[in-house]
Amino acid sequence: MTHRTIEFCYDILSPFAHIVLKRLDELPVNVTVKPVPVLLGAILAHWGQRGPAEISAKRLHTYRLSVFLGRTHGLDMRFPPRHPFNPLHALRLLAGSNADLAAVRKAFDFVFGEGKAPDTEADLAAFAETIGVPVELAADEQAKTALRTNTDRAIEHGVFGVPSFVAHGTGGYEVFWGVDAFDMLLAWLDDPEMFDREPFRHLEDVTIGIARK
Repeated sequence: MTHRTIEFCYDILSPFAHIVLKRLDELPVNVTVKPVPVLLGAILAHWGQRGPAEISAKRLHTYRLSVFLGRTHGLDMRFPPRHPFNPLHALRLLAGSNADLAAVRKAFDFVFGEGKAPDTEADLAAFAETIGVPVELAADEQAKTALRTNTDRAIEHGVFGVPSFVAHGTGGYEVFWGVDAFDMLLAWLDDPEMFDREPFRHLEDVTIGIARK
């Protein structure tokens, strides 16, 4: 059985990333998950998108949906009092410490379990203590570089949102975005050539009929 590593691109802003962490045990035993913190705001800016919480009509729906999906997977979710919040310094702590999955789970439990936004001096310090790193790392140049590098690499791979899994195969890689794409990821891991056959194969040939300016 061939061993493979897939990259889990996340921003702690994402409640759906918190949910999908609960499903990682469903992955095949020969798969290792590498957590990769990225800055969602930079990714959205690159592709010219807005986040769901930035669209007034979509914001409350997004919160309700994430809490509903969380409950279906055994998560009692509590949103922080501010969302979206500025995740930059918290993400630097995660990137600079090369946080493993255990630390990433603690980070998301802090935000969507305890309902705390690590965007104030006090809460950032508590966040750093929770994941077991010095809070000073948030200002470290190597941590800043690590986060920028992660984000740029994710964009190069075609990541356009979080959570995203970048799964490498013999013919390159595929990106699976969102908790609702996790079942498709499982299917692809079982059959990495599935997109080379119908009903998927012709999808790359579909052209754009009309484009908004």
